[in-house]
Amino acid sequence: MMSARPVVVLTELDDPTADYVIRELNERGTPVVRFDPGVDAVQLSALVMPGCAWSGPLRIGERALDLGTVRAVYYRRPSRFTAPGSLNAQERAFVTAHARHGLGGILGALDCLYVNHPHRNLAAEFKPLQMAEAARAGLAVPPTLITNDPEEARIFSRQHKQVVYKPLWSTAYVQDGEHRTIWVRTLDEDEISEGVGACPHLFQRAVDKVADVRIAVVGSRMFATLVTVDGDHLDWRWDYGRVSFHPVDVPAGIRAGLRTLMASLDLAFGAFDFGIDQDGRWWMYECNPNGQWAFVDAPTRTAIAAALADLLERGCP
Repeated sequence: MMSARPVVVLTELDDPTADYVIRELNERGTPVVRFDPGVDAVQLSALVMPGCAWSGPLRIGERALDLGTVRAVYYRRPSRFTAPGSLNAQERAFVTAHARHGLGGILGALDCLYVNHPHRNLAAEFKPLQMAEAARAGLAVPPTLITNDPEEARIFSRQHKQVVYKPLWSTAYVQDGEHRTIWVRTLDEDEISEGVGACPHLFQRAVDKVADVRIAVVGSRMFATLVTVDGDHLDWRWDYGRVSFHPVDVPAGIRAGLRTLMASLDLAFGAFDFGIDQDGRWWMYECNPNGQWAFVDAPTRTAIAAALADLLERGCP
């Protein structure tokens, strides 16, 4: 049984972003327990008593820890809970639900720091919430319409001339047997069909941008990367081979707004996307509460990993 206070990292097997943080913690001698609760075979006996938080053994193969000693949980990209294929559909549904509410519930109820708590991640992923809170925090958000009324979408397109469409959620989409990515793209009024009526869609005034910025916020610290594209791709993720990354300073007003937004969303970490327009104004596109950052320039990547390690190592105040 591990006696020192470990950092627990919950993520899938292939997660380079988590690898950087784990490597930093290992170099500091901070104990780390990494596992994927949706896939790994886990055995636990958790006990709660009057006046005490959850404690007891949790075992993953030959490794074990006491739940009451966890100093921090780095909630990255764990897989969905599954059940053995030998069970019938009803049994699989029962086992999956109890794994989520039992093991998942325990892992979300420990007396420690979370980066981030899964419930906070889930809430912050809703674009309507994050955009409303960003506007309240004083950050500039492009005029945005969420509608399932095709005519309202056409009116919005006429009013703002250059409009982009964005998915409200990154959903698996298969076409002709191949997985497709729905990129951010401009659209004309005549492209807006009656199909909009099937569900809410997000339309946004396009920013006449000169560059993009990805900001990783770790506690009270901010690490910004200027993203420039060799070409005119609206969505720079389309071709990483034509993208360059360089550190950039964050204006004081943006820093203040992000601190307010992080507090309102109750996040310890957040990845934010901004566009800088021709006049130098920063426009916030979205917040990814569990966003990637391993792709940025090496010095910034190293600094983010160290800041996350600082936060996880320190644990709760």
